Amino acid sequence: MTVKNITYPTYKDACYALGLLDDDKEWHECIIEAAQWASGKQLRQLFVTILMFCEVSDPLTFWDSNWKILTEDILNRQRHISHFHDLILSDSQLKNYGLYEIDQILQQYGKSLKDYPQMPQPAVNILIHKGNRLIEEEMSYDIGSLQRELEILISGLNNEQRTIYNSIMEAVFSEGGGMFFIYGHCGTGKTYLYRTILAAVRSKGKIALAIASSGIATLLLPGGRTTHSRFHIPINVNDESTCEIKQKTQVADLLLKTSIIVWDEAPMANKNCFEVVNRSLQDILQIEDPRNLEKPFGGKVVVLGGDFRQILPVVKKGRREDIVQSTICQSHLWNYCHVFKLQQNMRLMQNNMSEIQQSSIQDFSEWILKIGNGDLGEGDGGNNITIPHDLIIQPTENPLEDIINSTYLDLDAQYMDANYIQERAILDPTNEVVEELNDYIISSINGVEHEYLSSDSICKASLNVADQDILYPIEFLNSLRFLGLPNHKLTLKVGLPIMLLRNLNQNEGLCNGTRLIFTKLATWVIEAKIITGTNIGTCLFIPRITLSPSDSKWPFDLKRRQFDVGQPQYNNRAEK
Repeated sequence: MTVKNITYPTYKDACYALGLLDDDKEWHECIIEAAQWASGKQLRQLFVTILMFCEVSDPLTFWDSNWKILTEDILNRQRHISHFHDLILSDSQLKNYGLYEIDQILQQYGKSLKDYPQMPQPAVNILIHKGNRLIEEEMSYDIGSLQRELEILISGLNNEQRTIYNSIMEAVFSEGGGMFFIYGHCGTGKTYLYRTILAAVRSKGKIALAIASSGIATLLLPGGRTTHSRFHIPINVNDESTCEIKQKTQVADLLLKTSIIVWDEAPMANKNCFEVVNRSLQDILQIEDPRNLEKPFGGKVVVLGGDFRQILPVVKKGRREDIVQSTICQSHLWNYCHVFKLQQNMRLMQNNMSEIQQSSIQDFSEWILKIGNGDLGEGDGGNNITIPHDLIIQPTENPLEDIINSTYLDLDAQYMDANYIQERAILDPTNEVVEELNDYIISSINGVEHEYLSSDSICKASLNVADQDILYPIEFLNSLRFLGLPNHKLTLKVGLPIMLLRNLNQNEGLCNGTRLIFTKLATWVIEAKIITGTNIGTCLFIPRITLSPSDSKWPFDLKRRQFDVGQPQYNNRAEK
């Protein structure tokens, strides 16, 4: 009954301390623990995360028990805002301000306190007049800062990028609409061009929506959101589907005032997604002009971008032709699209690079392109490709150590350096290899190790068997591993990288694939710092979340309450 040198009165209390049991008490413990070092804003964000993702059974009690902690900074802030240092607020006023702040955070997710009937509503008399929050958010950029940034970005455009930039900006400012596709392989400066276009439009006081097909790609775009969250695209789309956006709502008003939509990683999205957005924009924008019903995307300027050599839409059990048929190229909208190509490798233009380095990068870039174009190897499907000798790590008696030492040179001395971790990653073929590498790395680093265990159970609605506890004991549930779900046991050390496995708050850069540094040992909450994307340095708090696998072969639905982070070696192309 002893856990971390503390002896508990019962085995149940010891199990709870280990995290093997789930209870609403955990959420109170989470807030109280984080309050020891977190700011009021961070605590309110944590409260909303728990409210939305953690299946709180009694939100009212959760609020009543923690409102003082959540509003501790509000009095000082209101004194600063009002320039009245003797201001006194009653408990009722503090609660109202706290509820208002929480409601503002919820609205970033497209929700409000009204979606939680048990939660009290803030009193109307203290609230600032609220217009369209979505429009205000997109108009809140510092124009002066954007103009200075734009001058720098434009000066760095090459001839190919400048031609595309001029064509798109002409379409934006003439308000004539248009559909464009920027096609280029990795390293040709697509993201740089997107940033230039976004800065140019926003610096003129216009609205530019930055979206991407994947959550991790949104982190590279200022103000980026996923396409599904921005346009409310249904999960299952067909030829008659439309986005879940009604006319005269805040989202509809935002789209009416939008000047341009920049959609990155477009080849990843199914053509039905584009057609759904097209139908919805036509329906919404016909209010301004009935002729918009016949224009692609209702007459808005839409810029798509990506590389068809990379990941195409996923079609379950689909053949090659099924996958190709699902791409944007096979949509009727492609007939309206102006395709621009970027071919110049911008990585070769870096300063302070020797001729040998330039030649090496060019050779590697050309080799990668040949693979993408199918010019290497023989046969169809599983081609055999010869990897150049200089790209292969020569193994010794311990290949695992060779890989780690090659990637993380002098790891034990530098792993606390965020830049060092940000610039390195090992891409592994399977989750089993990921865990093997992680265990090896963690065991080789000096530092205090912390073990987090999950609480696993079977959803009672998914299995109606009298002896289910005998058939599927907890030890068996703990041993199960699922794609996209954290394992039962998560072992971490301060300074090591971790990765989010789901979207928590895209406005703060917290989405599936965000890489973080584990920064503090705690029991009920994980403190971490973002090391990739546009929100580098932001500190956040992650509670345990109840999760279920989306695709399970078992005759029951597993419920796993665990911190929703993956092992640190998970990686994808976004930070390259």
